[in-house]
Amino acid sequence: MDFQSLVDRMGAMTCVVSVERLENGGYGDIRIVTGNRAYLDSIERPYGDVQMLTTKFKPNSLYTEYLTRDLNFEDYCYRAAVEKKCLHSYAHPDRFDVWFNMTFLPVVPDEGNLSFCTYTMEINPVADSERLSNVSAELASSILETTIKLRGTTNFEATMADVIKDIRKLCMAKQCCIFLMEPVTRTCSVLCEDIAEDAPKKPMAEIVDDTFYELAESWEGTISGSNCLIAKNAQDMEVVRERNPKWYQSLVENHVSSIVLFPLKSGNERHGYIWATDFDADMAPKIKETLELTTYILGAEIGNHLLLKRLQILSSRDMLTGILNRNEMNNYVERMSNGQISPGKSVGVLFADLNGLKKVNDTEGHSAGDELIRSGARVLRSVFHDEEVFRAGGDEFTVIVVGITDEEMEARKQRLCELSGDEVSLAVGYYVEDDCRNVRSALRQADEKMYEDKRKYYELHPEMRRDNPKEQ
Repeated sequence: MDFQSLVDRMGAMTCVVSVERLENGGYGDIRIVTGNRAYLDSIERPYGDVQMLTTKFKPNSLYTEYLTRDLNFEDYCYRAAVEKKCLHSYAHPDRFDVWFNMTFLPVVPDEGNLSFCTYTMEINPVADSERLSNVSAELASSILETTIKLRGTTNFEATMADVIKDIRKLCMAKQCCIFLMEPVTRTCSVLCEDIAEDAPKKPMAEIVDDTFYELAESWEGTISGSNCLIAKNAQDMEVVRERNPKWYQSLVENHVSSIVLFPLKSGNERHGYIWATDFDADMAPKIKETLELTTYILGAEIGNHLLLKRLQILSSRDMLTGILNRNEMNNYVERMSNGQISPGKSVGVLFADLNGLKKVNDTEGHSAGDELIRSGARVLRSVFHDEEVFRAGGDEFTVIVVGITDEEMEARKQRLCELSGDEVSLAVGYYVEDDCRNVRSALRQADEKMYEDKRKYYELHPEMRRDNPKEQ
């Protein structure tokens, strides 16, 4: 067949692709046979940052001469050329900051062990909503259901648990999970997960540890510039082994035979990944089509959720020490005194104030003073839970503990005294009330006891007083 004449009749960027059929039902080399002028220009005179591995076109070259190996591209070429299917995809590969509108059409007849298809592409600098929404009625219904669930929820985590269950069933997978990645702390967390009843799998929450971030970070290289990774059989898994042997070994040890991995992003910010393992290989095309659009929506929703959490942290946390701030303490005390928190249970309040902060600020500078405040917070957090410790302001801290006895508070106070030393000295006072609704009374009593303790400290250490005459 005169392939050149065929592509020259196409107005859009078009090439002819050959796929080598193997006797075992797999495929071998995939080559770009020829292309029209518009397609050759996309290689020799790239559009924007759509830069290929080479700017020289050579007829009948392996497609990997032009771009990094891409299992998704190979799958589409195989299904179009060998299975004679007409296929379309609209995707945003990570390697380029553009959207590709791609069409694959079968070409007949075959020549020996070679099958052919045309590959036509259009490059969009921004997402085309009309292209994104041009999906089947079944897929549109599934995406709409997910969107309605997320938009109407008052419990994001619980709703995501329902969404991930739907996705696992759609993929007919054994396990499906969404990971979140926090680049500042270099930690991973499981947002939601669903496991089939007959799957001998560990929950990912039991596998994710402090070292998991490094592994998850390597997935970007494994996807290798595509918009996702779909390894549906042993041949595809061999690519995973070549690109990421450490992860491949982990998958083998956990008896994973196939995997779908999609990044979750909003804008250019990556929030994590969604993956499904041991899925029905025949479902791979539908899985890809569904998750391409679903992850587009999920990425935006997760981005909004994380933003709200960050704003909540900013409004409730003290930025210097990381502990809860005075605003959060006031709200907590208000709810507790109104009987909204543990009415009838005892409450212990402890005030702690740093001794000698003014001296440190005057002699060593405010950075040293800030470090002293952070050290005071660390000491308190080593004795009390994070949600019990508040920075009331300046060098003052408040601890509020529900359901504690006077003896237990005395033991905690003694522990604080043991941890206080030359580096951190705390003036401490506490009081326990039988009912949380009397928390304000406990606050007043604890404050008075703390100031009494501070008075005794300065009697023993007059050189640390703010009004020490020798310092004037």
